[in-house]
Amino acid sequence: MSTQVPEEQEQTEPDEQAAETAVQQRETPGDRRRAERDAERQERQAAAGAPAEPDEDAVLLKVFRYDPEVEGKMEPRFDDFYVPRKKGMTVLDALIYARDHFDTTLTFRHSCRQAVCGSDALFINGRQRLGCQTQISDLDDPVRVEPLPHQDVVKDLVVDMEHFYDQMHAVEPFFQPEEESGGDLEEYRQTRENREKIKMSTRCIWCGACMSSCNIAAGDNQYLGPAAINKAYRFAMDKREGENMKEHRLNVMDQEHGVWRCQTQFSCTNVCPKDIPLTEHIQELKREAVKQNLKFW
Repeated sequence: MSTQVPEEQEQTEPDEQAAETAVQQRETPGDRRRAERDAERQERQAAAGAPAEPDEDAVLLKVFRYDPEVEGKMEPRFDDFYVPRKKGMTVLDALIYARDHFDTTLTFRHSCRQAVCGSDALFINGRQRLGCQTQISDLDDPVRVEPLPHQDVVKDLVVDMEHFYDQMHAVEPFFQPEEESGGDLEEYRQTRENREKIKMSTRCIWCGACMSSCNIAAGDNQYLGPAAINKAYRFAMDKREGENMKEHRLNVMDQEHGVWRCQTQFSCTNVCPKDIPLTEHIQELKREAVKQNLKFW
């Protein structure tokens, strides 16, 4: 029986070699290059993500990871990245460094890097913040970066903002004057006092941080939320629209899932990156709605 084993091996070896040759022939140069890049990326990440002796000047990022389309990454986890600490470095800077040097698949949103676009709102060290506005030097190590709570995660730090945008558009966030201006080239004039009243509400950048921090919004999917109500305040208090339009906007707010769902927790005000007094605006709309309902004429 011992003589049969080599015979079987001699018969199968040519078949295995032929199959391996066929696989190699089917591979394109692009496939081989992608495989090489993946191997290089994994080596860099392994070396940089968990060094035996990290640099004392490095900052440790613990970044939430999740990818529903890749097997082996469907289970949420945290990856560690050691990023060189530099003066003036923001959390967004650190994430970009980690992506460019360690793992090109790390996914997050960013655009202007000047706290204007609102696209890089994240949950940093247990608080909603803008990545581009948050200095690494102001945070305790390690820096823990997660996607916004109470939102469906699409991949890594990217959340689905569709519901947030639907709530914003539900309050008709655009100027609707009842009367035309005096001429084609004449502007809609506004008093200084009225401009000062609505000035803070116009600073909203649609980042979604306030909505993410709101416990009411987390439990009530129909609640308009602080960002949308603030946008309604911006136009309801703009006297250029007229009383009829103001009444219409107050009717939109004066509903079960409008201003009356707010429990005055101030969480939205505390996390707003533009320092908008969101809770105060919601309370003022409540007062305006009550005054409108008490009219007897």
